[in-house]
Amino acid sequence: MTARVGLLLLALSLGACAAAPRVMQYYPEGGAQAGVPSWPAAPAVPRLEFAGELLGEQNFVLANNDQGAGRGFLRWLVGLSRRGRQVTQLVRPQSGVVDAQGRILVTDAGRPSIFVFDEAAGSFDVWREAEAGVDFVSPVGIAELNADEFIVADAELAGAFVLSREGVPLRRFGATELERPTGLDVDTVAGRVYIADKGARLVKVFSTAGTLLRTIGVPGDAAGTLNAPMHIHVVGDRLYVSDALNAHVLTYAADSGELLGQVGQRGLYVGNMVRPKGVSVDSDGNIYVVESYYDHLLVYDDAGRFLLPVGGTGSDVGKFFLPAGAWSDRQDRIFIADMFNSRVVIFRYVGAES
Repeated sequence: MTARVGLLLLALSLGACAAAPRVMQYYPEGGAQAGVPSWPAAPAVPRLEFAGELLGEQNFVLANNDQGAGRGFLRWLVGLSRRGRQVTQLVRPQSGVVDAQGRILVTDAGRPSIFVFDEAAGSFDVWREAEAGVDFVSPVGIAELNADEFIVADAELAGAFVLSREGVPLRRFGATELERPTGLDVDTVAGRVYIADKGARLVKVFSTAGTLLRTIGVPGDAAGTLNAPMHIHVVGDRLYVSDALNAHVLTYAADSGELLGQVGQRGLYVGNMVRPKGVSVDSDGNIYVVESYYDHLLVYDDAGRFLLPVGGTGSDVGKFFLPAGAWSDRQDRIFIADMFNSRVVIFRYVGAES
């Protein structure tokens, strides 16, 4: 055994026994920094504040920057150092979900895969398989199906797929009822799965076991119809559906499918829509809509009245470049998949103006 091989084996042994803990940071090196303005700008009372961004592997650093010379050398020797290699980074993020454990899962059509950011464990993972031996092609929507499983919609594979909590492919969801699924959401209380099928120009409602129960919406290009349903959000008894070609968000009764109203309309002014995509809601019922054409996040109240724009084209904080999905969590954080900036931008809802 040569001295070099012996040194390598020793390093492998030491590295396996002394894995350095990592922490997740929301202002990663090479990304945006803290201390930026809130929205709306002062002197108005803020509704949103910047809370960081997700880029990928660079969101994780060694705890306390604990990289002594010895450990750094060993990490370099066994190939664990990031220097000299390309880090795993978001390419074209589409949408996401924050699970019951606080993990942030992001679908990426550019990789294509699911990125898993686990702050509590200080770990980062990438899931690539939709089925055993079949990789994702264009994953868009993702949600928790139940306490043990996730469901992911893949537009190019024309199906939805169930994964375990560890990202292991389990089964295809439903049979052949989906044409081009994009956004999806799950009402775990009612036991219903809502999937926007852009190809069929409908929202399809399934049982959590995968049985098609009914459809919601009327295909068309007139007011109150669906032309290109993209993203959806279910909260309470309401279902919100963004329509990228009809330039509005429709609101339905989640249980009956009755059309309740419309948020936004086509137009040339800020607050109007051209290509709405992601849609989500905060704890006060305010509605967040991604306007991808104008690179804006538009905020409406629960009655659909326009409140606030955030955005414009660019890569600075508060700017977007062809954003896609939107989702929220129990902490009232609003996540925006900023697709062509290859990042997820995070805002925090800090309350309505009195």
